[in-house]
Amino acid sequence: MSEKKIPYKIYLEEHEMPKKWYNLRADMKNKPAPLLNPGTLKPMTADELAPVFCKDLILQELDDTTPYFDIPTEIQDFYKMYRPAPLVRAYCLEKHLQTPAKIYYKFEGNNTSGSHKLNSAIAQAYYAKKQGLKGVTTETGAGQWGTALSMACSYFDLDCKVYMVKVSYEQKPFRREVMRTYGASVTPSPSTETNVGRKILEQFPGTSGSLGCAISEAVEVATTSEGYRYVLGSVLNQVLLHQSVIGLETKAALDKYNITPDIIIGCAGGGSNLGGLIAPFMGEKLRGEKDYRFIAVEPASCPSLTRGKYAYDFCDTGMVCPLAKMYTLGSSYIPAPNHAGGLRYHGMSSTLSQLYDDGLMEAVSVTQTDVFKAAEEFARVEGILPAPESSHAIKVAIDEALKCKDNGEEKTIVFGLTGTGYFDMMAYEKFHDGKMENYIPTDDEIAKSLEKLPVIPNI
Repeated sequence: MSEKKIPYKIYLEEHEMPKKWYNLRADMKNKPAPLLNPGTLKPMTADELAPVFCKDLILQELDDTTPYFDIPTEIQDFYKMYRPAPLVRAYCLEKHLQTPAKIYYKFEGNNTSGSHKLNSAIAQAYYAKKQGLKGVTTETGAGQWGTALSMACSYFDLDCKVYMVKVSYEQKPFRREVMRTYGASVTPSPSTETNVGRKILEQFPGTSGSLGCAISEAVEVATTSEGYRYVLGSVLNQVLLHQSVIGLETKAALDKYNITPDIIIGCAGGGSNLGGLIAPFMGEKLRGEKDYRFIAVEPASCPSLTRGKYAYDFCDTGMVCPLAKMYTLGSSYIPAPNHAGGLRYHGMSSTLSQLYDDGLMEAVSVTQTDVFKAAEEFARVEGILPAPESSHAIKVAIDEALKCKDNGEEKTIVFGLTGTGYFDMMAYEKFHDGKMENYIPTDDEIAKSLEKLPVIPNI
Protein backbone atom coordinates (compact mmCIF):
# COMPACT_ATOMS: atom_id res chain seq x y z
CA MET A 1 0.00 0.00 0.00
CA SER A 2 1.53 3.33 -1.06
CA GLU A 3 2.16 6.09 1.43
CA LYS A 4 -0.36 8.89 1.59
CA LYS A 5 1.04 11.88 -0.25
CA ILE A 6 1.34 15.17 1.64
CA PRO A 7 0.02 18.19 -0.28
CA TYR A 8 2.97 20.31 -1.43
CA LYS A 9 1.72 23.47 0.29
CA ILE A 10 1.55 21.66 3.64
CA TYR A 11 5.01 20.18 3.05
CA LEU A 12 6.42 23.64 2.49
CA GLU A 13 4.70 25.03 5.58
CA GLU A 14 6.19 22.26 7.70
CA HIS A 15 9.70 22.39 6.23
CA GLU A 16 10.35 25.98 5.16
CA MET A 17 8.05 28.28 7.12
CA PRO A 18 9.83 29.29 10.35
CA LYS A 19 8.24 28.95 13.74
CA LYS A 20 10.65 31.42 15.32
CA TRP A 21 11.88 34.88 14.39
CA TYR A 22 15.66 35.36 14.35
CA ASN A 23 17.14 38.32 16.24
CA LEU A 24 20.28 39.27 14.30
CA ARG A 25 21.43 41.60 17.06
CA ALA A 26 22.16 38.61 19.30
CA ASP A 27 25.11 37.69 17.03
CA MET A 28 26.42 41.23 16.55
CA LYS A 29 29.67 41.96 18.36
CA ASN A 30 29.00 45.68 18.07
CA LYS A 31 25.39 46.11 19.12
CA PRO A 32 23.20 48.84 17.63
CA ALA A 33 23.34 52.00 19.71
CA PRO A 34 20.32 52.40 22.03
CA LEU A 35 17.42 54.75 21.45
CA LEU A 36 17.87 57.92 23.50
CA ASN A 37 15.33 59.95 25.41
CA PRO A 38 15.51 63.38 23.71
CA GLY A 39 15.00 65.08 27.07
CA THR A 40 17.59 63.25 29.19
CA LEU A 41 19.81 61.89 26.40
CA LYS A 42 19.86 58.59 28.28
CA PRO A 43 18.84 55.20 26.80
CA MET A 44 15.07 54.84 26.58
CA THR A 45 13.54 52.48 29.12
CA ALA A 46 10.57 50.19 28.64
CA ASP A 47 8.48 52.47 30.87
CA GLU A 48 9.35 55.52 28.78
CA LEU A 49 8.39 53.72 25.56
CA ALA A 50 5.13 52.36 26.98
CA PRO A 51 2.93 55.36 25.98
CA VAL A 52 4.05 54.92 22.34
CA PHE A 53 4.47 51.18 21.67
CA CYS A 54 2.76 47.94 22.71
CA LYS A 55 4.31 46.22 25.72
CA ASP A 56 5.40 43.00 24.00
CA LEU A 57 6.85 44.94 21.07
CA ILE A 58 8.91 47.06 23.46
CA LEU A 59 10.48 43.91 24.88
CA GLN A 60 11.40 42.80 21.36
CA GLU A 61 12.71 46.27 20.52
CA LEU A 62 15.10 46.43 23.47
CA ASP A 63 16.34 42.83 23.45
CA ASP A 64 19.71 42.41 21.75
CA THR A 65 20.73 39.11 23.36
CA THR A 66 17.90 36.61 22.72
CA PRO A 67 18.63 34.91 19.36
CA TYR A 68 15.14 33.53 18.68
CA PHE A 69 11.57 34.54 19.55
CA ASP A 70 8.67 32.12 19.18
CA ILE A 71 6.12 33.16 16.57
CA PRO A 72 2.69 32.98 18.30
CA THR A 73 0.34 30.35 16.89
CA GLU A 74 -2.19 32.98 15.80
CA ILE A 75 0.45 34.69 13.67
CA GLN A 76 1.68 31.39 12.25
CA ASP A 77 -1.89 30.59 11.23
CA PHE A 78 -2.19 33.94 9.46
CA TYR A 79 1.17 33.47 7.74
CA LYS A 80 -0.12 30.21 6.24
CA MET A 81 -2.45 32.23 4.00
CA TYR A 82 0.54 33.40 1.93
CA ARG A 83 3.70 31.85 3.35
CA PRO A 84 6.11 30.38 2.60
CA ALA A 85 6.67 32.95 -0.14
CA PRO A 86 8.20 31.69 -3.40
CA LEU A 87 11.94 31.65 -4.05
CA VAL A 88 12.20 31.78 -7.83
CA ARG A 89 15.10 31.03 -10.17
CA ALA A 90 15.06 33.78 -12.80
CA TYR A 91 15.88 31.54 -15.75
CA CYS A 92 14.33 33.92 -18.28
CA LEU A 93 16.26 36.90 -16.96
CA GLU A 94 19.50 34.90 -17.00
CA LYS A 95 18.88 33.93 -20.62
CA HIS A 96 17.93 37.49 -21.57
CA LEU A 97 21.14 38.86 -20.02
CA GLN A 98 23.23 35.98 -21.40
CA THR A 99 24.98 35.79 -18.06
CA PRO A 100 26.64 32.78 -16.42
CA ALA A 101 25.30 34.05 -13.09
CA LYS A 102 22.47 32.22 -11.38
CA ILE A 103 19.78 34.67 -10.24
CA TYR A 104 17.14 33.98 -7.60
CA TYR A 105 14.52 36.29 -6.16
CA LYS A 106 12.40 35.97 -3.04
CA PHE A 107 8.93 37.15 -4.06
CA GLU A 108 6.98 38.84 -1.25
CA GLY A 109 4.12 40.20 -3.35
CA ASN A 110 1.81 37.19 -3.24
CA ASN A 111 -0.64 38.62 -0.71
CA THR A 112 -3.39 41.26 -0.78
CA SER A 113 -1.12 44.01 0.55
CA GLY A 114 1.22 43.29 -2.35
CA SER A 115 4.40 43.38 -0.29
CA HIS A 116 6.53 42.02 2.55
CA LYS A 117 5.02 44.54 4.97
CA LEU A 118 2.28 42.14 6.06
CA ASN A 119 4.88 39.99 7.89
CA SER A 120 5.28 42.65 10.58
CA ALA A 121 1.83 44.25 10.32
CA ILE A 122 0.07 41.10 11.48
CA ALA A 123 2.53 40.70 14.35
CA GLN A 124 2.09 44.26 15.57
CA ALA A 125 -1.69 44.08 15.26
CA TYR A 126 -1.67 40.80 17.20
CA TYR A 127 0.24 42.34 20.11
CA ALA A 128 -2.01 45.41 20.11
CA LYS A 129 -5.09 43.18 20.31
CA LYS A 130 -3.46 41.07 23.02
CA GLN A 131 -2.93 44.25 25.06
CA GLY A 132 -6.62 45.14 24.72
CA LEU A 133 -6.12 48.32 22.70
CA LYS A 134 -8.81 50.04 20.62
CA GLY A 135 -6.54 50.71 17.68
CA VAL A 136 -3.21 51.83 16.29
CA THR A 137 -1.80 54.76 14.33
CA THR A 138 0.91 54.72 11.69
CA GLU A 139 2.47 56.45 8.71
CA THR A 140 2.93 55.10 5.20
CA GLY A 141 4.96 56.22 2.21
CA ALA A 142 4.16 54.28 -0.93
CA GLY A 143 1.16 52.83 0.88
CA GLN A 144 2.31 49.23 1.14
CA TRP A 145 2.73 49.42 4.91
CA GLY A 146 -0.60 51.18 5.35
CA THR A 147 -2.30 48.59 3.18
CA ALA A 148 -0.75 45.74 5.13
CA LEU A 149 -1.60 47.24 8.51
CA SER A 150 -5.20 47.99 7.53
CA MET A 151 -5.59 44.35 6.49
CA ALA A 152 -4.03 43.11 9.75
CA CYS A 153 -6.18 45.43 11.88
CA SER A 154 -9.30 44.28 10.05
CA TYR A 155 -8.36 40.69 10.89
CA PHE A 156 -8.11 41.52 14.62
CA ASP A 157 -10.98 44.08 14.64
CA LEU A 158 -8.77 47.05 15.53
CA ASP A 159 -9.18 50.67 14.45
CA CYS A 160 -6.42 51.85 12.11
CA LYS A 161 -5.45 55.49 11.52
CA VAL A 162 -2.98 56.02 8.66
CA TYR A 163 -1.06 59.20 7.88
CA MET A 164 0.04 58.87 4.26
CA VAL A 165 2.84 61.00 2.81
CA LYS A 166 1.02 63.65 0.77
CA VAL A 167 2.82 63.02 -2.52
CA SER A 168 2.03 59.30 -2.32
CA TYR A 169 -1.57 60.03 -1.27
CA GLU A 170 -1.91 61.93 -4.55
CA GLN A 171 0.20 59.59 -6.73
CA LYS A 172 -1.25 56.31 -5.45
CA PRO A 173 -5.02 56.72 -4.99
CA PHE A 174 -5.76 53.04 -5.50
CA ARG A 175 -3.54 51.90 -2.63
CA ARG A 176 -5.28 54.51 -0.49
CA GLU A 177 -8.63 52.98 -1.43
CA VAL A 178 -7.46 49.49 -0.50
CA MET A 179 -6.72 50.80 2.99
CA ARG A 180 -10.18 52.32 3.21
CA THR A 181 -11.69 49.06 1.98
CA TYR A 182 -10.16 47.35 5.00
CA GLY A 183 -11.63 50.01 7.28
CA ALA A 184 -8.67 52.34 7.85
CA SER A 185 -8.91 56.13 7.88
CA VAL A 186 -6.29 57.71 5.62
CA THR A 187 -5.06 61.30 6.00
CA PRO A 188 -2.53 63.05 3.71
CA SER A 189 0.50 64.24 5.68
CA PRO A 190 1.40 66.82 6.73
CA SER A 191 -2.14 67.71 7.71
CA THR A 192 -3.93 70.34 9.75
CA GLU A 193 -5.30 67.66 12.09
CA THR A 194 -2.29 67.67 14.43
CA ASN A 195 -0.17 70.29 16.16
CA VAL A 196 3.00 68.96 14.58
CA GLY A 197 1.36 68.82 11.13
CA ARG A 198 0.36 72.46 11.34
CA LYS A 199 3.86 73.39 12.50
CA ILE A 200 5.47 71.56 9.56
CA LEU A 201 3.10 73.21 7.07
CA GLU A 202 3.98 76.61 8.53
CA GLN A 203 7.70 75.85 8.24
CA PHE A 204 7.49 74.19 4.79
CA PRO A 205 4.49 75.68 2.94
CA GLY A 206 3.28 73.49 0.07
CA THR A 207 5.53 70.60 1.06
CA SER A 208 4.89 67.20 -0.53
CA GLY A 209 5.64 65.60 2.84
CA SER A 210 7.98 62.83 3.95
CA LEU A 211 7.92 59.72 6.09
CA GLY A 212 9.47 61.78 8.87
CA CYS A 213 6.50 64.19 8.78
CA ALA A 214 3.93 61.39 8.76
CA ILE A 215 5.65 59.62 11.67
CA SER A 216 5.40 62.78 13.77
CA GLU A 217 1.66 63.05 13.17
CA ALA A 218 0.97 59.38 13.84
CA VAL A 219 2.94 59.46 17.10
CA GLU A 220 1.12 62.59 18.29
CA VAL A 221 -2.29 61.02 17.66
CA ALA A 222 -1.29 57.75 19.36
CA THR A 223 0.01 59.45 22.49
CA THR A 224 -3.02 61.74 22.82
CA SER A 225 -5.72 59.13 22.12
CA GLU A 226 -6.74 56.73 24.88
CA GLY A 227 -6.42 53.07 23.94
CA TYR A 228 -4.10 53.66 20.96
CA ARG A 229 -0.45 52.95 20.29
CA TYR A 230 1.87 53.77 17.42
CA VAL A 231 3.21 51.07 15.08
CA LEU A 232 5.95 51.41 12.47
CA GLY A 233 6.60 49.44 9.27
CA SER A 234 10.38 49.75 9.10
CA VAL A 235 13.53 51.02 10.85
CA LEU A 236 12.83 49.56 14.31
CA ASN A 237 14.55 46.44 15.65
CA GLN A 238 11.20 44.73 16.25
CA VAL A 239 10.28 45.13 12.55
CA LEU A 240 13.54 43.61 11.33
CA LEU A 241 12.89 40.75 13.77
CA HIS A 242 9.48 39.98 12.24
CA GLN A 243 10.82 40.33 8.71
CA SER A 244 13.47 37.67 9.40
CA VAL A 245 10.90 35.17 8.09
CA ILE A 246 11.98 36.32 4.61
CA GLY A 247 15.60 35.36 5.09
CA LEU A 248 14.87 32.21 7.09
CA GLU A 249 12.61 30.87 4.33
CA THR A 250 15.12 31.87 1.66
CA LYS A 251 17.93 30.07 3.45
CA ALA A 252 15.81 26.95 4.06
CA ALA A 253 14.95 26.73 0.35
CA LEU A 254 18.55 27.26 -0.76
CA ASP A 255 19.90 24.80 1.78
CA LYS A 256 17.48 22.16 0.52
CA TYR A 257 19.32 22.22 -2.82
CA ASN A 258 22.80 22.89 -1.38
CA ILE A 259 22.91 26.37 -2.94
CA THR A 260 25.11 29.01 -1.35
CA PRO A 261 24.61 32.56 -2.63
CA ASP A 262 27.60 34.81 -3.31
CA ILE A 263 25.71 38.11 -3.39
CA ILE A 264 22.50 39.12 -1.56
CA ILE A 265 20.80 42.35 -2.63
CA GLY A 266 17.90 44.34 -1.21
CA CYS A 267 16.39 47.79 -1.63
CA ALA A 268 16.91 50.01 1.40
CA GLY A 269 14.70 52.78 2.75
CA GLY A 270 14.27 52.27 6.48
CA GLY A 271 15.72 48.75 6.30
CA SER A 272 12.88 46.31 7.00
CA ASN A 273 13.02 44.03 3.95
CA LEU A 274 16.81 44.20 3.58
CA GLY A 275 17.30 43.41 7.26
CA GLY A 276 14.83 40.54 7.05
CA LEU A 277 16.35 39.07 3.88
CA ILE A 278 19.96 39.11 5.02
CA ALA A 279 19.36 38.22 8.69
CA PRO A 280 20.30 34.49 8.82
CA PHE A 281 23.05 34.91 6.23
CA MET A 282 24.56 37.85 8.09
CA GLY A 283 24.32 35.77 11.25
CA GLU A 284 26.53 33.13 9.63
CA LYS A 285 28.99 35.82 8.56
CA LEU A 286 29.10 37.30 12.06
CA ARG A 287 29.71 33.86 13.56
CA GLY A 288 32.51 33.18 11.07
CA GLU A 289 30.69 30.24 9.48
CA LYS A 290 30.32 31.58 5.92
CA ASP A 291 30.99 34.72 3.96
CA TYR A 292 28.59 36.62 1.75
CA ARG A 293 28.53 39.93 -0.07
CA PHE A 294 25.56 42.11 0.93
CA ILE A 295 24.43 45.13 -1.10
CA ALA A 296 21.91 47.74 0.07
CA VAL A 297 20.36 49.75 -2.78
CA GLU A 298 18.87 53.17 -2.12
CA PRO A 299 17.46 55.97 -4.30
CA ALA A 300 19.91 58.66 -5.39
CA SER A 301 17.32 61.21 -4.21
CA CYS A 302 17.46 59.92 -0.62
CA PRO A 303 20.96 58.46 -0.10
CA SER A 304 21.18 58.01 3.66
CA LEU A 305 23.84 55.27 3.64
CA THR A 306 25.94 56.48 0.74
CA ARG A 307 25.92 60.20 1.54
CA GLY A 308 24.52 60.53 5.04
CA LYS A 309 26.26 60.86 8.40
CA TYR A 310 26.42 58.19 11.11
CA ALA A 311 25.07 60.09 14.09
CA TYR A 312 22.22 60.35 16.57
CA ASP A 313 19.18 61.99 15.00
CA PHE A 314 15.45 62.28 15.45
CA CYS A 315 13.45 59.56 13.71
CA ASP A 316 10.83 62.11 12.64
CA THR A 317 10.63 65.59 11.19
CA GLY A 318 8.60 66.96 14.10
CA MET A 319 11.30 65.86 16.56
CA VAL A 320 8.88 64.17 18.95
CA CYS A 321 10.33 60.65 18.71
CA PRO A 322 13.38 59.16 20.45
CA LEU A 323 16.84 59.72 19.02
CA ALA A 324 18.42 56.86 17.07
CA LYS A 325 22.02 56.46 15.98
CA MET A 326 21.84 55.82 12.28
CA TYR A 327 23.05 56.90 8.89
CA THR A 328 20.94 59.98 8.33
CA LEU A 329 20.45 62.93 6.01
CA GLY A 330 18.94 64.92 8.87
CA SER A 331 15.38 64.73 10.14
CA SER A 332 14.54 68.00 8.36
CA TYR A 333 15.55 66.56 4.98
CA ILE A 334 12.51 66.24 2.72
CA PRO A 335 13.34 64.12 -0.34
CA ALA A 336 12.24 64.97 -3.86
CA PRO A 337 8.80 63.45 -4.67
CA ASN A 338 10.13 60.36 -6.45
CA HIS A 339 7.98 57.32 -7.15
CA ALA A 340 9.68 54.97 -4.69
CA GLY A 341 7.72 56.36 -1.76
CA GLY A 342 8.65 53.51 0.56
CA LEU A 343 12.33 54.48 0.32
CA ARG A 344 11.87 58.19 1.02
CA TYR A 345 13.11 58.12 4.63
CA HIS A 346 15.90 60.33 5.91
CA GLY A 347 17.56 57.62 8.01
CA MET A 348 18.40 53.93 8.12
CA SER A 349 17.75 51.20 10.68
CA SER A 350 20.20 51.37 13.59
CA THR A 351 20.95 47.68 13.14
CA LEU A 352 21.80 48.03 9.46
CA SER A 353 23.65 51.28 10.10
CA GLN A 354 25.92 49.51 12.58
CA LEU A 355 26.56 46.63 10.17
CA TYR A 356 27.35 49.08 7.37
CA ASP A 357 29.65 51.12 9.60
CA ASP A 358 31.46 47.91 10.56
CA GLY A 359 32.11 47.19 6.86
CA LEU A 360 29.93 44.08 6.79
CA MET A 361 27.78 45.25 3.88
CA GLU A 362 27.95 47.64 0.93
CA ALA A 363 25.59 50.35 -0.28
CA VAL A 364 24.92 51.92 -3.68
CA SER A 365 22.46 54.54 -4.87
CA VAL A 366 20.65 54.50 -8.22
CA THR A 367 18.64 57.04 -10.18
CA GLN A 368 14.91 56.79 -10.75
CA THR A 369 14.91 56.38 -14.54
CA ASP A 370 17.53 53.63 -14.36
CA VAL A 371 15.37 51.85 -11.79
CA PHE A 372 12.31 51.94 -14.04
CA LYS A 373 14.33 50.73 -17.03
CA ALA A 374 15.33 47.71 -14.95
CA ALA A 375 11.73 47.23 -13.76
CA GLU A 376 10.43 47.18 -17.32
CA GLU A 377 13.18 44.82 -18.45
CA PHE A 378 12.37 42.45 -15.60
CA ALA A 379 8.63 42.61 -16.21
CA ARG A 380 9.03 41.76 -19.88
CA VAL A 381 11.06 38.61 -19.27
CA GLU A 382 9.92 37.38 -15.82
CA GLY A 383 6.23 38.28 -16.01
CA ILE A 384 5.92 40.19 -12.74
CA LEU A 385 5.40 43.96 -12.62
CA PRO A 386 7.63 45.00 -9.70
CA ALA A 387 7.09 47.82 -7.23
CA PRO A 388 9.39 50.83 -7.72
CA GLU A 389 11.03 50.07 -4.37
CA SER A 390 11.78 46.46 -5.33
CA SER A 391 13.12 47.61 -8.68
CA HIS A 392 16.12 49.21 -6.98
CA ALA A 393 17.28 45.71 -6.07
CA ILE A 394 16.47 44.46 -9.58
CA LYS A 395 18.64 47.21 -11.10
CA VAL A 396 21.71 46.22 -9.09
CA ALA A 397 21.06 42.48 -9.51
CA ILE A 398 21.13 43.03 -13.28
CA ASP A 399 24.31 45.10 -12.95
CA GLU A 400 26.01 42.35 -10.95
CA ALA A 401 24.85 39.66 -13.41
CA LEU A 402 26.32 41.67 -16.31
CA LYS A 403 29.62 41.98 -14.43
CA CYS A 404 29.62 38.17 -14.21
CA LYS A 405 29.09 38.07 -17.97
CA ASP A 406 32.01 40.41 -18.58
CA ASN A 407 34.29 38.54 -16.17
CA GLY A 408 33.11 35.04 -17.02
CA GLU A 409 32.20 34.40 -13.36
CA GLU A 410 29.40 32.00 -12.38
CA LYS A 411 28.17 33.66 -9.21
CA THR A 412 24.86 33.07 -7.45
CA ILE A 413 22.82 36.22 -6.84
CA VAL A 414 19.78 36.47 -4.57
CA PHE A 415 17.65 39.60 -4.37
CA GLY A 416 14.45 40.58 -2.61
CA LEU A 417 11.42 41.26 -4.80
CA THR A 418 9.53 42.99 -2.03
CA GLY A 419 6.25 43.61 -3.81
CA THR A 420 4.21 44.25 -6.92
CA GLY A 421 3.76 47.53 -8.78
CA TYR A 422 0.16 47.25 -9.91
CA PHE A 423 -0.83 50.25 -7.78
CA ASP A 424 2.08 52.26 -9.16
CA MET A 425 0.88 52.67 -12.74
CA MET A 426 1.03 56.47 -12.60
CA ALA A 427 4.76 56.12 -12.07
CA TYR A 428 5.09 53.72 -14.99
CA GLU A 429 3.01 56.13 -17.10
CA LYS A 430 5.40 59.01 -16.36
CA PHE A 431 8.36 56.79 -17.22
CA HIS A 432 6.83 55.67 -20.52
CA ASP A 433 5.83 59.24 -21.43
CA GLY A 434 9.35 60.51 -20.79
CA LYS A 435 8.18 62.78 -17.98
CA MET A 436 10.09 61.10 -15.17
CA GLU A 437 12.96 63.14 -13.76
CA ASN A 438 16.02 62.20 -11.78
CA TYR A 439 16.81 64.30 -8.75
CA ILE A 440 20.11 64.05 -6.93
CA PRO A 441 20.56 66.41 -3.96
CA THR A 442 23.63 68.61 -3.93
CA ASP A 443 26.28 68.35 -1.25
CA ASP A 444 25.15 71.76 0.01
CA GLU A 445 21.54 70.61 0.40
CA ILE A 446 22.58 67.60 2.46
CA ALA A 447 25.08 69.62 4.50
CA LYS A 448 22.41 72.21 5.29
CA SER A 449 20.12 69.50 6.65
CA LEU A 450 22.92 67.81 8.61
CA GLU A 451 23.77 71.12 10.29
CA LYS A 452 20.53 70.70 12.24
CA LEU A 453 21.51 67.37 13.80
CA PRO A 454 21.09 67.37 17.58
CA VAL A 455 24.27 67.82 19.60
CA ILE A 456 24.84 64.67 21.64
CA PRO A 457 27.67 64.50 24.23
CA ASN A 458 29.88 61.41 24.16
CA ILE A 459 27.94 58.53 25.70
